[in-house]
Order: sequence, then C-alpha cells, then structure tokens
Amino acid sequence: MKTLLAQSSALTLAIAALAPLPLMAQTASTDTTGENMFEAENDPYIWLEEARDEKALAWVEDENNRTLAALATDPRFDELQAEALAILDAQDRVPYGSFYPDGIYNFWQDETNPKGLIRRTTMDSYRTDNPVWETVLDIDALAKAEGREWAYSGRTCLEPERTLCLLSLSDGGKDATVMREFDGKTGKFVEDGFDLPESIGSASWVDRDTLLVTRDFGEGTMSESGYPLTTRLLKRGQSLSDAPEVFRGEPTDLGAGSYVLRDSDGVEHARIAYRSIDFWNSANFVEHDGKWVQLDIPSKAGLAGIVGDRLLFSTDVDWTVGGITFPADSIVSVDLEDWKRDPNGVDYELVWAPGDRQTAQGVAVTSDALYVSVLDNVRGRVIRYERDGGKWRTKPLALPDNSTIGVISTADTSDELMINVTGFLEPSQLFYYDGSSDTLEVLKTSPARFDAAGASVVQQEATSRDGTKIPYFVVLPKGGLDKGPLPVRMTGYGGFQNANTPGYLGLTGKLWLERGGAYVLTNLRGGGEFGPSWHQNAIRENKQRTWDDFIAVAEDLQARGITTPGQLGITGGSQGGLLVGTAITQRPELFNAAVVWVPLFDMLRYPYIGRGASWIGEYGDPRIAEQRAWIEPYSPYQALLNGKDFPSPLFITSTADDRTHPSHGRKAAARLAEIGQPYYYFEDTVGGHSGGVDNAQRAKLQAIEFTYMMQRLMDKAEN
Repeated sequence: MKTLLAQSSALTLAIAALAPLPLMAQTASTDTTGENMFEAENDPYIWLEEARDEKALAWVEDENNRTLAALATDPRFDELQAEALAILDAQDRVPYGSFYPDGIYNFWQDETNPKGLIRRTTMDSYRTDNPVWETVLDIDALAKAEGREWAYSGRTCLEPERTLCLLSLSDGGKDATVMREFDGKTGKFVEDGFDLPESIGSASWVDRDTLLVTRDFGEGTMSESGYPLTTRLLKRGQSLSDAPEVFRGEPTDLGAGSYVLRDSDGVEHARIAYRSIDFWNSANFVEHDGKWVQLDIPSKAGLAGIVGDRLLFSTDVDWTVGGITFPADSIVSVDLEDWKRDPNGVDYELVWAPGDRQTAQGVAVTSDALYVSVLDNVRGRVIRYERDGGKWRTKPLALPDNSTIGVISTADTSDELMINVTGFLEPSQLFYYDGSSDTLEVLKTSPARFDAAGASVVQQEATSRDGTKIPYFVVLPKGGLDKGPLPVRMTGYGGFQNANTPGYLGLTGKLWLERGGAYVLTNLRGGGEFGPSWHQNAIRENKQRTWDDFIAVAEDLQARGITTPGQLGITGGSQGGLLVGTAITQRPELFNAAVVWVPLFDMLRYPYIGRGASWIGEYGDPRIAEQRAWIEPYSPYQALLNGKDFPSPLFITSTADDRTHPSHGRKAAARLAEIGQPYYYFEDTVGGHSGGVDNAQRAKLQAIEFTYMMQRLMDKAEN
C-alpha cells in the first residue's frame, strides 16, 4: 500500500519520543502557596517524573493495590473482564489483511498467542470463512527465547518483492523500537543482517544492501523533542558509526529525516528529505543533481503518493501557485517526469477539493487509481480517481451510507483494495473492491458482540461559548429515555486534527449499553472532523475553545434531559486525557466520573516530560511568557486546588509510556491526595501509550474503567 502522509506532521517520522530531559534536583520543600509552586524547583512531586525510580515505583505499587482493592473486588469486575477478553480474543473476528506479492498478511493476537503471530495466506484462502494460515513469525516464541517483552510494531519491506523486511520490535510497548532484518521466505531473521539498536526513528530501503537510516546517532543528533535530526546511508556490514550522514535538520527542528519515494511497482523516483519545523510545519527537499533542493510548497503541504505518471500533494492551507488557488484540504497533482526535471517549475492541477463540512481523511493508491477517503459531516465515503486522456475521472464507491469507512490495504500490482465499513451499532464489514472490473463485495463480516436490539443513534448539536455549533453522537440503549435520564459515558479528543468517527461499539456495547448506559461521542474543534480549519480554529492561544466545546456538550446533554450531573462520566486518553482534566477542573459540578487515560496534565512542564516538546505547535511553549499566559489558565495540574470538589477521577497510565509519560497522571494523583480529594490511580507496568500489549492486559484495563463507571454512575446516580 503506497501512501504518504503530508510531511508537515511529526507522524511521518514514524518514531516516538525519548525519555524526559534531565530533571532538577528534588527539593524537600512542600510549600504550595507560591505562584511558582509547580515549577521544577518547587513542585513537591517532581520525583515522580523518574519513570523507573525505586521510590516512584513503590508509590505506584501502593496506588495500584489501593485501586484494585476498590474495583477488582466488585462482583462485576471479573464478569466485565471475562466479557472483554472474550471479545478481544474471539476467533471469529475479522482478520484484517494486507496485500503482499506472496499473499495476504495478518497480525493476530488471541489467548494462545497473546503477543501475536505474523501470518499469511493466499487470496483464495482468505476469501473463505476459514482461511488456512501459515505462521511467518511467532512473537510469543521470540519473546520467550530472548527473555524480552516484545511487542510487534510493524515492518518496512524492500520493494517490489517485499520479502526482505525490517521488523520493528518494542520492549514492553515503548515507542522506541529495535529494527531487525527478516526474511519472509525463510521465516527467520537474516544472519548478520541489518540490526538497528533501540531508538525512535525510521529506515527506508534504497536497495537490498543499503538503507537510509534516521535514528539516534549520539550527541547532537536528536532534537529537544526526542526525534532524530540526521539520516545516514548504511551499507550492509557497515557499522552505524561509519555510515556517512546524508541529511541533517536544524537543532531547533522537531525532527528531520529522509526516505525513498517509489511508485506502486517499487521503482525509485526520488529521494526525499524533510525538516519538521514543528508538529504542523515542515520544509521538504528532493535530491536533485546531487543537491538537496527545497520544494516550493507551503509548510503545511506535503507529498501524498504517486499514481501512474502523476505525483500527488496534499495541503492544509490555501495554496496559490501559477495563478491558481487550491483551497485548504485539497489534493493536487503534477506530471511526475516534469517534476523530476524541475521540481519547482511544474504546473499543478486540482484532483479533489472539499465541499461544505467535508474533509479528506486519507489517500491510497493502487497500480491504476487513487482512492480518497472523505468525511462528509462525519460520515464516510470513498471516491476513486483514474487518470484518463489527461483528465481525472471520478467514481464514488457504492458503500453503505451513514458509516465510518476506511481503506485497509491496497495492492501494488493490481487495482484491488480492502475497505472497512462500520457504525456504532453495525458490526464491521470488510469489503473487497477490484477497480479493473468495478467489482465490490462483502468479503467478511464481524459477528455482533452485543445485543443492539432497541438501541438507537442520534446526532445532536451543542452551542459552544462563542456560538459555534458542536456536533455529537448519542447512542441510547434499549428503551432510550423511557425511564428518564441515563448514565452516560462521554468521550472526546479535540486535537492534532484527528477525527472522532462512529465505530462499532463491541466492548462498550457489551459492557455498558447492555447494562442500560448511554454513550456519547463528541466532535470538538481541534479535531479533524471538518478539515484543517476545524483543527486550526482551536490550537495554541485558542485551545480553550476545545475545552469549551466539550463542556457545552455536557451542558446540552443535561439540558435535553439525556443525563444528569450525577450520571455523567467522561473518558479520554492522551490529548483526550488533557481534555478530561480541563473539564473536571473548570466545571467539576457537571460530572460524577472521569477516566483520565495516559494524559497530558502538567502543561507548564510538558515540554520537559516525554515527547512533550514536539507538541508546542499544538499548545504553545509555556517557557515563553506570552504563551504561558494562555496555557496556565487551563493546565489541569495547577488547577487541582483546595476548595474544589472533583468527581473522584480514575487515572490510568503505563510505566512504559515514553510518549506522554506516566508522571502526568502520577503527579495529579499525588496532588489530589495532598488536598484530601478522593481519586483512583492505576499504572500498567507494560503496554506503552496505546494501553496494553496483549488482550489480557487490555481486558483488565477495560474492566477497571467500566467497574469504576458503574460504581460512580449507576450505583450512586443522583436522579
């Protein structure tokens, strides 16, 4: 599947973050009255920023025991955990696959294989109800043999055969990985093959014996954000220290790197480099006549792939070139050979532009066509674009309406793809499409995981503080509001241009809806539900708009009689954890439960913790007085003050989270203990930022959350 994200995002680095920067010495002072009480020199909980410090881990163990004593002893806990694990381990769930020249590949985890199997089958077998799978690599066996908590983190393969691959393995779920050369034909790691030590970073194949490697090469090669700044050209058998540097970013960059640009046949057309200036802005370069030439494109635009003889770009801002203005969120193309001759002297043409309340969620290419995944008022569509006679011909695929739709995989040498279609109450369906014959069919369907009879979905709008209409979905259980207001589990994200879209509520349906609870999904500014402007309208100095939107939905739910303050619980992770934190510190009276997953929380120290410095483009830099002025008023950690009653939040973190870092949740819990406010804290020792490396861990975490929600909202509801 040949897709490229816009290089303006740090996500294109395909790396995570490094450990926190060195901490200042802990002070014995516990004075919390000064205006700078939460700076490093005055914060009494600074020691909790050391992820694996013995004292910190002893504190974690005590907190975990206290939380499990309150939640795991609930008669419902074991039942919830068993139900969650049964769904996660179900043998009849859809085995999502990827097209490879030697078959369909799938990564599979279940009770027998908790760490997972990389396996493959033929397309003919995959089409059956019971495919015959061949194990390519057993991650459990590998972890046992090497005594490591390996978690599989993906692979990058040599085109076009795609049998020689660099496998990424994470120890305990960290974002940092090792990369090892693996031969898919033999099912073994290549003896004396490429073996890159643990780091955040990426690698791109040049040929069988050469890699472009973007990783930690020692002093001066990593940014403040913890991303690599340099790329080296590594030959087989050569040490990393001897590999020559081919590209370097600036010390102030978020990160920088280089990769090979190929078409669907695996043919190399250019070598690309990028400097991520911040999370949203980048400088892009192409190697031309032996030099790196910067592309004359907006800093919020980037390469999006190759289709036939056309090179594609996407842009998050209006782009005027050659007297033509392409609106933000457009996809444009140029003649590939013209671009290779003169990268900054080509004619651009429009491929796709958004309509009202539309945004492009992604692009994918096959050997013959471009497929654009579109959100239309938070509902999915896929449109096929084929170049014919110098023009783009379009064809919307006849997929179900009112669904979330995403391209799962595309073939390199044919016009085949697989598409997932899902909704809140509709189990996922995997569609197969062959563009050469215009054949669309349901390939696989997930069985229902809960009884959706009588359940319903409505889309509502709340009015935010500044008058903006904020859409949200409400999923009502059987009986709806017949008996009055309901216990509600409400979630949101509202950041980094990520879109919250309807998806099958397998776990939530079984663990919550069947027990009479309702579910709410919010579409807040700062997210990507309505394109770049929806995101850019609520970042940096305007980030409070995201928090206002979430609060407005909570108020609207109560005004409509859907729930009450005593029955409303909120949950969110990462940026969503920050969202929950701002909600309970700004309007605690609206909520009776709050689950804060792997959060950002101390926004005055976040640049020093985990990969925090990489997100300055989203939030601003609290080390700069002007920007601190807009961050400090909403930073949840600093808002945990005496005189307020908070809704007994539950913090869930991971010791192995090298992205946001567990100290955000740790310090918040410690502060609540200091001021005598009830809370729960649970820290998983492995699992990383995504929460759990195997299904048993994931099921346990789900049971912790839902038991807590039931105790707070179903047992103690104030009707």
